[in-house]
Parts: sequence; C-alpha cells; structure tokens
Amino acid sequence: MHFNPLTLLITQLIVIIGVSRLIGRGARWLGQPLVIAEVVAGIVLGPSLLGWLAPDLMNSLFPASSMPVLKMLSQVGLVLFMFLIGLELDPRMLKGRGHASVAISHTSIVVPFILGAVAGALWLYKSLSDPSVPFSSFVLFMGVSMSITAFPVLARILTERGLLQSRIGAIAITCAAVDDVTAWCLLAFVVSIVRAASLAEAALTTAFAVGYIAFMLLAVRPFLARLGARVASREGLTQNVVAGTLLLLLASSLATELIGIHALFGAFLFGAVIPKEGGLAEALVEKLEDTAVVLLLPLFFAFSGLRTQIGLLNTPEAWMTCGVIILLACLGKFGGSAVAARLTGMRWREAGAVGVLMNTRGLMELIVLNLGLDLGVISPTLFTMMVIMALVTTFMTTPLLRLIYPMEEMARDKVELAPATAPGLTPYTMLMCVSHQQAGPSMATLAKALSGTEATQLHALHLVHPERVSLREAEPRAGASEESVEGEGALAPLLGRARGLGLSVRPLSFVSTEPAQDIRRTAEAKRADLVLLGWHKPLFSQTVLGGTVHEVMKDAAGGTVAVLVDRGLADVKRVLVPFIGSRHDRAALKLARRLMKQAGADITVLHVTSHENTHARAQVEELFPSAEGSGVRLKVVRHESPEDAVLEEIRQGGYDLMVVGMGAQWGLEDRVFGLHRERIIRDAPGSLLVVHESEPVADAVAAGQPVSPQTVASRS
Repeated sequence: MHFNPLTLLITQLIVIIGVSRLIGRGARWLGQPLVIAEVVAGIVLGPSLLGWLAPDLMNSLFPASSMPVLKMLSQVGLVLFMFLIGLELDPRMLKGRGHASVAISHTSIVVPFILGAVAGALWLYKSLSDPSVPFSSFVLFMGVSMSITAFPVLARILTERGLLQSRIGAIAITCAAVDDVTAWCLLAFVVSIVRAASLAEAALTTAFAVGYIAFMLLAVRPFLARLGARVASREGLTQNVVAGTLLLLLASSLATELIGIHALFGAFLFGAVIPKEGGLAEALVEKLEDTAVVLLLPLFFAFSGLRTQIGLLNTPEAWMTCGVIILLACLGKFGGSAVAARLTGMRWREAGAVGVLMNTRGLMELIVLNLGLDLGVISPTLFTMMVIMALVTTFMTTPLLRLIYPMEEMARDKVELAPATAPGLTPYTMLMCVSHQQAGPSMATLAKALSGTEATQLHALHLVHPERVSLREAEPRAGASEESVEGEGALAPLLGRARGLGLSVRPLSFVSTEPAQDIRRTAEAKRADLVLLGWHKPLFSQTVLGGTVHEVMKDAAGGTVAVLVDRGLADVKRVLVPFIGSRHDRAALKLARRLMKQAGADITVLHVTSHENTHARAQVEELFPSAEGSGVRLKVVRHESPEDAVLEEIRQGGYDLMVVGMGAQWGLEDRVFGLHRERIIRDAPGSLLVVHESEPVADAVAAGQPVSPQTVASRS
C-alpha cells in the first residue's frame, strides 16, 4: 500500500487522536486531567517507547520527512489554543480578590524564577548547555520555565473538583491568570533577547513589543468592543464575523512573529483584549474550541513526545539531576505559593491547597519548553528532564489535592448547609436532579403537586460531565446572579415551568466526575426529604434503575429517591399506587398521600395478592384513615402476576401518574448494569414515579422509633 503525504498525515491524525483518547480513559479513571493522557500518548508514540519497541513502525508512521508538516499543523493548533487562553482571561476575576491574589501570584513567580535562574547559573549551564548558548539567555529561560502555571489545566482540575465556586478556587484561578500574563510577558522579553544579535537590537524589539501592546489596548480593543455589542444585539456570530476575527488573529500573530517575540504571544494578546462582555468571546470559544482542542492540539503533544527521548537519561547522575529539577520546581512553586497564601490569612490546609494548584504546569510548560528547544536555548537532554518535571508536577496535583483538601473540606466550602431548625418547623425539601432538558417541565409539575400551598424548599441540580465543559465555562461570570448562571442549559425548561406555576426553585450546577456521590452530598447538605431523578432512555441500557440511579439509591442512606419516567406529565389528578407491602410500597403510599393532601389528587391503591392479606390492608388504612375523606379508593385484585395486574389496571383507568415502589414483585430492581427490561416501565402508557426508600428509615418507622427530620424519607 502506497502512502502519499496526505494519506500519511490522515493516518497520523487517526493514530494520535485515537491513542490520546484511549489513554484518556485511564487518566479519567485515575482522576487525572486529559492533558496528562495527551502528553503520555505523545511519549508513547515517540522514540521513548514505540521507537524502542518497534523502531521500524515508528519510522514508517512518523518519518523524518513528515515532521515539518506535523510541526506546522501543531503550531496552527497552538495559535488557536493560545487565542482561546487569552479569551479565558477576564479582568473582572480580580475584583474583590486583589490583595491575596497579587501577593500569591507574584510570590509564585518570583521564588521559582530565582531558584531556576540560580540553578541554571551555578549548575545546569555548565553540565547541560551548549557553549554557543549565551549565558544570560539560558539563565533567564530557566527562570521563566520554572515560573509557569498551566492556566487551562488548572481550570479543568478546579471544575472537575467543583472548586471554582469556592474561595480557594477563586483565588487559585485568579493567581493563575496573573501568572499567565506575567510569565508570557517575561517569555516574550527572553525570546527577544535570544533572537537579537546585540543588546541594542534586544532593546528595539522590546520597544516594538511595548508599542504593539499599547496599540492593541488603545485601538483594537475598542473596535472589538463595538463588534461584540453588534454580535450580541443583532445577527449574532456570522461566518463573516468569524472570518474577520480569524484574520485579525492571524495578523496579530504575524505581527509579534515579525517583531521577534513569537506568534503565540500575538495570539494570546489578541484573545486577551477581546472584551468579555457582549457575548463575542463566549461565541468564539463555542465555535473554535473543539477544533483546536480535539483535532489540532493533540498534534502538538505528539510532536513534543517525538522530541522527548527518555533514553538520553541513561546514567544515575542524569536521573538525579532530573529529580533535583523536580524538587526545585515544587519547592519554588508549591512552597512559595503556600507560604504567601498563609501570610494573607488563609489556614494551612487552604494555603496548601492553593500551593498544590499553583504547582500545576502541564501544557503551558510544554509550550515554553518546545519554544526553548526550537530556539536552541536548551539541549534535548534538558528538554526531556523538563518534560518529565512538567508531567510529574501535573500528575501529583489531583492526589495531593485530595490529601490536603479532602472532599469533606470541599463540601463545606462549596455547599452552604441549611440552618438547623426545630423538627416541627422544617419545610418539605425536594432536590430535583436534571440530566437532560426534556424531564425538567414535568419535574416542576410534580413538584407543584407535592408542595401545594405548604412552605417548601425546592432545589434543581444539574451535574456537568468534565468533557462537556468549555474553556469559558471553566470560570463563573462575574456579576451574574445564581439564577441567571445556573438557569441556562439543562435547567432552563424546569425553571421556566416553575415560574409559570408560581414555584421558587433554587438552581445549582457544577462539574462532577462522581455524579452519584455529589447528588448524595448535595442532598445531605440541603436536608432533602425527596431526591427526584429525571430519566432519559440510555444508549445501551434497557432499565431506569441501573448506572447512576443505582449508585444514588445505594448511597442514599436515610432518604427517599424517586425516578420520574416522563411521558408528558401535565397534571396530577388521578394517581395509581400498586401495593403489596414492601418498604418501597410504603414510601410510594406516603408520596401518594402527600399528592392527595397538597394537590387534591384522587388516589387508587391497587393491592395485588394471590391470597387474603389483612396485614397489607391494615398498612394502607394506617396511612389513609377514613377520616381523610373519599379521595382514596382501595382496590384488591387476586392475580398470580403483579406486573400483569398493574398493566391491566393502568390501561383501563386513565391515570395521570403511577407511583410504584421499587421491588422484584413489580419487576423493578436496582442493578449496576442495565440488562433487565422492566415491563411496567416499558408498557405503561402514562408517566411513572419509581420510589426507593433506604433501609434505615424503613426500619425506624417499622419499629415505631422517632426519626429526625434529616433522615425522614417523605413526610406526609
């Protein structure tokens, strides 16, 4: 088979993206950001592993003749990515955080810069640098490379841990933003010195750079502000607007490349000066992010991996040098940030968490290192050592953060606990968990029926998968209310229906890698009496009670979990409750009683039995005493198949909603894997509410013990 340059490039793209995503699955399982997987994928495909195991295969897949094309494509990807990084930086993030953020960010740059420069001057320049490299260029470059914090990787880690809304997350993301701007300005200065033939030329390059920055701020930024207002108020982001923006981006990159401070700085600066108001920045991220991050950026990692030769570290002294570099990097970045954070008044645990986050390097470090290798400032051996340092410092962030700032601390910082009140005054509280928009309106309808005119607390929760978070979503918009931020996307239909019904719903949304655990923690923090899950048909599963639903039910100690299978629920007037006598059936009866009292619903309790069962009848009469009126009808049916009896009744009765307790008798069992096809859910024509009650509450009720409001599943 003949491989021409195009087929070879397409093959390289397939291999690079495929291996990155495959390793990314393992990285997610280990709690690591995707950038780790992409860097490792590049090293796997390079001479460090593939070249060692199958050199002929590596040379066929990545021949030397294809490297210039791969490099140019990766540079285009980097230009787009640095533009997106500039779009992320919002000056409004500094409001209210100036003192602590400035102190920590400056310390986290100065301390590692000094350590890197001193190590370069006293040690690394003699052993790992070429004599032709100017001493000042090498020392300055080592200082800058030690000072980098990976803003995008840090943003991803904060979103995945749910820390962006916390004090620590706000300070860390602001410090990283300041670090990025300062470090890139320093890097531009260093590059101008390296490229200049004399000190006078370096000074001229610096003067041109300062003039260009002033031009972007004073002339280009006002024009972009008017463009952003036009995009927000008129036709939106058209192809002409995108084309014009890309032309300006390329022109900015070209200008800084001609000035002598590299095209990446121009892309970053152009993104930074685009106003964040008006919607232009957000719309551009939505248009460009997937192409840059998914298609082009992995090429840069692969190219970096092909240049990383771990085999060059072939002596104990080389590995010892690499270890010392990692130690100095951690000491400067982690130590400097943590001490500065402590001096600003933070507790040691909080200060340690900030230090760990600021020690994240990842992608930005690789960009700087590749730039240094291209300029000839660092050798391939030192490049490999620094790549290993970037990987280690990024990889250690998540486990160290879990150790220093565990989930318990994070939950207290992220979710405000409901105030303790007397048992008789605690309002009925519902937590509605929305995965997709479709179930939202029906959830609001059910919430209205359950709350009636009684004082209630209604919370709507939407958990976002980390892979669905865009760069702009990685930070909260300053000045936006909770309702306006969280009311977008999946929660918007629910909130819209709730407003129409006169309900007050408090929205909450954050990124989650552990949805079941985060639902449980939020339910505990909000003291929810009922956790209501929305359901949509999964891609492969046939059950509503597998996956996340199973995990939520398993972990919901002391509470009721209900899954709404929506088939156009518009009103709750006629309700069917199948009943045999399990604890889940009793929980379903409690919810039905509440629907009767709050919404005036007519309740039909279908008691299915194969023999006379006075115990079950007594339980029904206990929950629905005759004094409450004629809103309840008890229907006893003798049938060998409870599922068939229920399906016959619901087809004939014209019910709005069936409230059914989970249990094997109804063919509804929670299981880890969705391989079971539930007939009742599949064949019932109307909406269903599948109810699960945890054992602690059921046992306490059965024993006649008092149950606290925090653990009551569903108060009548």
